[in-house]
Amino acid sequence: MLFDLRGRGRRRTVRVVYIGLALIFALGFVGFGVGGGFGGGGILTSLNGHEGSGGASYSAEVKKYEKLTREQPANVAAWERLTTALLHEAGGQADSPRTGVTSKGKELFARTARAWRGYLALNPPKPNVTLAKEVLRIFGEEGLNESDAAQQVLQVIIAAEPKNTVYYRYLAEEAYKAKNTRVGDLAAAKAVSLVRDPKQRSRLKLELAALKKNPSGNGEVLTATTNGKKYTVSPAGNGTYTGIVPTSTAPAGSSSTKKK
Repeated sequence: MLFDLRGRGRRRTVRVVYIGLALIFALGFVGFGVGGGFGGGGILTSLNGHEGSGGASYSAEVKKYEKLTREQPANVAAWERLTTALLHEAGGQADSPRTGVTSKGKELFARTARAWRGYLALNPPKPNVTLAKEVLRIFGEEGLNESDAAQQVLQVIIAAEPKNTVYYRYLAEEAYKAKNTRVGDLAAAKAVSLVRDPKQRSRLKLELAALKKNPSGNGEVLTATTNGKKYTVSPAGNGTYTGIVPTSTAPAGSSSTKKK
């Protein structure tokens, strides 16, 4: 506010500076969802897709690619984009805080599954692995709960990431759920072989053995032993586990608790 504005050139310069600042603030508040009740959305959210305005913004894409796949059933790219569009739409409408997956969500999951199968049926030379990882979620227990379909998706992912322990472990679990013991045993053995740390490898073997015995996991308790004392552990991913090691004065097994 301390500018000397007596000269015309100076007044013009100050005007340009203030207009520029006004534009910057306008972009900050409106474009990036800062303030104004935009809920943190704005430009960045609309580009990310899964959040913000939800599935409604993808309905036009869904209709576009559904029409294209009907007209050109051998168009691999059309099936891939249809699957992606349906996933985005499902991401905005599938979940309810109280009931989990809604009826609308299950419908979208089923449509996504059909689009994904249509895509794979054309034998794409290099299936979209990123898309496969997204599709995998809809075949889980909280979605369509289709272990056979989940195994197929996991095979696609593993073909692209043959040294990823996590997906071999998931494949073993889904295979055991589907009573496909041979595939489960092969996947379990591969998962264990990829873990270098002996302790983690031993615990992963215990977890996979428990999954084979009871794939649903109901009532199974995983344990570890330290200084002759047993205690319960929980999977923490990548073949690791977490648990409270009993103190030297605690009797063996005193910290064990059963899953409900």
